[in-house]
Amino acid sequence: MNYRLTMQYDGTDFHGWQMQAGGRTVQGELTRSLSLIEGSEVVVHGAGRTDAGVHAEAQVACVRMSRELSPDKLRAAINGNIGRDVRITEAEIAPDDFHARFSAHGKTYCYRIFNERFASPFWARYAHHEPRALNLEAMREAGRLFIGEHDWTAFSSAQTDVRTRVRNVTELSVGERLCERGRGRLVEIRVSADGFLRYMVRSMAGALLAAGRGESDARTIERAIESGERILVAATAPAHGLSLVEVHY
Repeated sequence: MNYRLTMQYDGTDFHGWQMQAGGRTVQGELTRSLSLIEGSEVVVHGAGRTDAGVHAEAQVACVRMSRELSPDKLRAAINGNIGRDVRITEAEIAPDDFHARFSAHGKTYCYRIFNERFASPFWARYAHHEPRALNLEAMREAGRLFIGEHDWTAFSSAQTDVRTRVRNVTELSVGERLCERGRGRLVEIRVSADGFLRYMVRSMAGALLAAGRGESDARTIERAIESGERILVAATAPAHGLSLVEVHY
């Protein structure tokens, strides 16, 4: 039976999603738990790979099991055998042809910035602290350049092993809200695309932060997109501010 799993995780103590030798990963944690439930090894596929320190509010995975359990029982069984920093929020029986990665047609990420002179302990793990004032209109102006289909060479890791670096960004917004828990301003960059390259969202966030601080401008970002020159792009924003918020099917 093919199961679809939706999950949340705090990426702080994980070495990313993908299983690897010598490091705790989300995929490894799920594989261990599901193999115990199944009584034999299983293969877990995720919608995408999040890097070390990146969080997820609605990551999606799929797994085929010979043991038939109701979705609620499977969710409870998995959650009873994994660490507290990852939780299955929903389990459901999926069509045989459903695949968490190949059935997806897009994703949405959110990069959060706690923009106050003080750092909030409530956001230390989940938002990048920026003590300097940010000009949101300058960030929005720069962000409009990201919309559309572009080659994202300048905004991705040089080690990214893909057939093409062209991706279509369908939406990008820069918003702010007063965070009651942190007692400060929270700036959120939300971006949706048909796919993302490694470090792409964090590079975009770093460029928008530089624009907000007046250290860069829309023209520099436009040149980076057109030329593919990484030297034109500001420092990549830290991983802990990034969360995968939705996978689109």
